[in-house]
Amino acid sequence: MPTFDIVSEVDRQEVRNAVDQAAREVATRYDFKGTNTTIRVGDDEIVCESSTDNRLDAAVDVLKEKLVRRKVSLKALSGGTPKEIGGARYQATFGISSGIAQDAAKELSKVIRDTKIKVQVQVQGNQLRVQGKKRDDLQQVIAAVKDLDYRLPLQYVNFRD
Repeated sequence: MPTFDIVSEVDRQEVRNAVDQAAREVATRYDFKGTNTTIRVGDDEIVCESSTDNRLDAAVDVLKEKLVRRKVSLKALSGGTPKEIGGARYQATFGISSGIAQDAAKELSKVIRDTKIKVQVQVQGNQLRVQGKKRDDLQQVIAAVKDLDYRLPLQYVNFRD
């Protein structure tokens, strides 16, 4: 029986490369001189800091531009609201989401079942397994989920005939 998996993964190396490029650009650009603006990446978060709110917004724009250039979906970022952290400094923290949460998996499986395509959907940890009798049914499911434009970046992997 043909199957495939729906996952939500982010290439951590591409995120790290994008953050490094953004940090280099912020360090060398003239409009960031003297603002002490930094961009750094942790295990599952990206932190931007600056001395003014406007420079923080500009640094976030530079970061997003570099992520898009490296083909990292901005849907994988969560949070990012600027807040004052004291000492006349502002900070924005972005969480990097990976995997499909249980509530999102249930929502996606309901959407797939509502299409009335003859497939079975199983939640397996942080991914969905879609199983059907015909390859065409699975391709219709992929097209339907792509048209949905879901809030998470979704990839379709492990397609087996």
